[in-house]
Amino acid sequence: MTAQTLAQALEAEHHDIDGGIEQYVANLALGQTDPESLVRAMAALRRHIYLEEEFLFPPLKADLAMPIFVMLHKHGQTWHDMDALEPLLASEDSASAESVTQACQEILAKLERHNEKEEPIIYAHSETVLGAEATAQMQEFLASGSMPAGWRCERAS
Repeated sequence: MTAQTLAQALEAEHHDIDGGIEQYVANLALGQTDPESLVRAMAALRRHIYLEEEFLFPPLKADLAMPIFVMLHKHGQTWHDMDALEPLLASEDSASAESVTQACQEILAKLERHNEKEEPIIYAHSETVLGAEATAQMQEFLASGSMPAGWRCERAS
């Protein structure tokens, strides 16, 4: 197996997060209501946003102020969507299942639009701007880091 660049590792997280949400929606359509894949995907998405906002974006802000501003705004919207999804998961009626499916599809659509911009602009730029130390720190976090309890993204406040 070859080593991944930071951009490749971040993109792989995007795919894993999307896959977890998609798996839950597919299972829900089959009448399977176990939310484990969705809960894992939402936790991974929150952790991914943490990584970007705390490690990736700060060194890139000087060169990419406007794209990062947009990404931060989108993170805030997505964070609110995830917060709104949590109480829907607690309910087990069919109306909630439909609401959860719709909410998941909306999150997936937002993530697709977000990732279409983030990957070729932010991630590609990170490969040329970040030094070896910052890249290693993020790679280490990707491998085993966790988001601090109670952390919220910048635009979720």
